Amino acid sequence: MPHTFEDLIALERAAQAAHQQYTAPGVGDLDAARRAWIDAAAAFQAAVTEHAAADDKLSRVEVEMAVKKAVRHGEAEG
Repeated sequence: MPHTFEDLIALERAAQAAHQQYTAPGVGDLDAARRAWIDAAAAFQAAVTEHAAADDKLSRVEVEMAVKKAVRHGEAEG
């Protein structure tokens, strides 16, 4: 089942949080933090691709940009 727009927002927020952990000063295990960030970002990208494939109105890029805009501007829905 395709991810909802709210699912995509949650996945992008998780990827951003993982990136913040990776770039935080004094991070303990840099390799683990980097892997967590890459895994979170990959999960977001896969979900965006799946969502766009199920939506015949928006391209993959349009879906990704709508989610990123919603996350950056604090919107819960797209």
